[in-house]
Amino acid sequence: MGFPPSATPLTDVQRVLCIHAHPDDVDFGAAGTVAGWVDAGLEVAYLLVTRGDAGGFDDTPREQMPILREAEQRAAAAAVGVKQVEFLDGYRDGLLTPSIELRRDITAAIRRFRPDRVLTNSPLRRWDRIAGPSHPDHLAAGEATTCAVYPDARNPFIFMDLELDPWTVREIWYSGGPDPDHVVDITDVFPRKVAALQAHVSQTSHIPDFSDMIRARMAATARAGGLPEGRLAEAFSVFSTV
Repeated sequence: MGFPPSATPLTDVQRVLCIHAHPDDVDFGAAGTVAGWVDAGLEVAYLLVTRGDAGGFDDTPREQMPILREAEQRAAAAAVGVKQVEFLDGYRDGLLTPSIELRRDITAAIRRFRPDRVLTNSPLRRWDRIAGPSHPDHLAAGEATTCAVYPDARNPFIFMDLELDPWTVREIWYSGGPDPDHVVDITDVFPRKVAALQAHVSQTSHIPDFSDMIRARMAATARAGGLPEGRLAEAFSVFSTV
């Protein structure tokens, strides 16, 4: 099962909340697009469900990893102009499920920030790339966020103890899912995407020729989306929620 064709994105969006499982998810999937949104005057905020405590590729003490990765995500956000970065507490990297508790916490964030658009991990697995985009934490974050967008955040009679007014998110974007068909040209902001990703030193510094690898991926995405040769792109699935 895959996504249906994307809707035409809204043209009057002012606020975007990006909700992802781990530090670096938003940057691998969408840092160029986020940079473009910021340049266009949109207010963008990040909500990270975990602090990536199971990440890393060296002998960094485990108790230091969440501290390190939180700092890396804040630096990556600054590289694309995002100033508001929040982390949920109580959720472990590698053990995420789309629980009622997670839906409640995401609902609270949505009701506080009141975004027009939410960007999140895809809740659908990609069988052609089971590693990376199809990490179980990504699927869980995407599912919990989808449930928080509808029906939770807009329903005044659920999670009433939050004492926050209900809010309807009008549009949701998924990154990392199967066959994304909404292509965003990021050629002009590509250096900022790379800077954001390289801020995640614990996750990317061990990869040789990292910038070239990311450029090749973005070039392939652009070609698949029908953009001219030499362009770079990110791709999403986009849906109206109203």
